Amino acid sequence: MSDQAKHHEQIEMMEQGIKRAMDCIRHRIVVFSGKGGVGKTTVAVNLAYALAKKEKSVGLLDADITGPNVPQMVGASEMPTITGGSILPQKKDGVKIISLALVLPPEAPVIWRGPLRSKAIEQFLGEVEWGRLDYLIADLPPGTGDEVMTVTQRMAPQLAVVVTAPQEVALIDARRAVGMAKKMEIVRIGIVENMSGLVCPHCGGHIDLFGVGTARREALQRHVRFLGSVPIDPGVRLGADAGRPIVLERPDAEVSKAFLAIAARIEETLGEKSPEVGR
Repeated sequence: MSDQAKHHEQIEMMEQGIKRAMDCIRHRIVVFSGKGGVGKTTVAVNLAYALAKKEKSVGLLDADITGPNVPQMVGASEMPTITGGSILPQKKDGVKIISLALVLPPEAPVIWRGPLRSKAIEQFLGEVEWGRLDYLIADLPPGTGDEVMTVTQRMAPQLAVVVTAPQEVALIDARRAVGMAKKMEIVRIGIVENMSGLVCPHCGGHIDLFGVGTARREALQRHVRFLGSVPIDPGVRLGADAGRPIVLERPDAEVSKAFLAIAARIEETLGEKSPEVGR
């Protein structure tokens, strides 16, 4: 067999492996952001645990190859094991997790070109033993580069969640993310407004720090679903630093209720839940 024929055979086997894995997952969700710094990973992590709190089986794929932060935010540190050619994801508080950060030494830089990063994502999709899941959430890198294209093409998601902050400078890039999701023919697209006002840690009042409500207007203009707003709460940062998602650490906090409400809208959007009366 020629080298070219072997290469084609490897590609075919990889594609078949990904298809088998994805066929076992009922709902596949990608979390986009047009730019960094808007809290995309925070949203992805807390949505995963919000869905898990609803007794759903959930997987969380850290597809941000050059900046994999999911393990830090959930307190995962064990290296995945390999059994029978399959990678076993780490299960943390009921959620299956895979990330390049779990296989690299701490502080090791990922200086990889696009094709190598895409190859790693394909392995995470096709060689990880995800099993049967209700939801697989992929935390994508910011922007619209190679990894984003690889995940959306291979994973065939039914929903794209675009995370933005209320400022116009963030919305500019959120529009690009929505545009890419449409070009990639993702059927359902929703926007989450993160950092939507500040919950005062002293009095519990709201401070309109970066603005409020701009993402809702953007969703209407782009003809996509507005999934909800998440306020700033210092507890979110503290929980992420300690490896404890806020929805687990402080389930009664306003910010946790916001994540749970967004999770409910995601269920509704994907046909898992009936619409609320009056909405």
